[in-house]
Amino acid sequence: MRSDEELLLAWRGGDLRAGNLLFSRYFEIVERYFSNKTTGEVEDLVQQTFEACVQGRDRFEGRAPFRIYLLKIARYRLYKHWSARKKRRAEDIEKMSLADLGAGPSTLLAQQHNHKRLLDALRQIPLAQQELLELYYWEELSGPELAEFLGLSENTARSRLRRAKLALAEAMRKLERGLAVPESTESDIESWARGIRANSLRVREEPV
Repeated sequence: MRSDEELLLAWRGGDLRAGNLLFSRYFEIVERYFSNKTTGEVEDLVQQTFEACVQGRDRFEGRAPFRIYLLKIARYRLYKHWSARKKRRAEDIEKMSLADLGAGPSTLLAQQHNHKRLLDALRQIPLAQQELLELYYWEELSGPELAEFLGLSENTARSRLRRAKLALAEAMRKLERGLAVPESTESDIESWARGIRANSLRVREEPV
């Protein structure tokens, strides 16, 4: 299989098929990035992300993996979307939860009640923390990749990830107390998060 770098080089040289292959490789990741952070605008935001990538393809310097570059574009489009809708700065938006922003139900399919609770809890914590956890659990970004995505040192990125996990655990406890169900453990949360990703992959693989 051709690497991202090989496809990008061919695309820059005029090979449109290489560009299509590159986009096909990462379409699912970009779509999943938006799926639990907005509602009816997922398709538009995915399209805007890839259009921005096309426009800026010659500016990509290759210092980070292509998927991180693409996710950073997606992040910019997401914050621009919510900033315009709420007339707030991106710095303010990242501190707000989707519940604060008034977003509707997630477009991700939850196959189990535990999965639905986790998706609901994610939407109760600040958007920046939700984003970090979803990239960690669903896209399996490593410490260095999270640092590159955030533009921070790896130690700082890992520290933010720990705080995000604590915030999610607290949000889960609040939901579970209200539902009178047993409290989840960190292991439960990690397992459910991986399960949501697996479900999203199966849904895309099912024939129409």
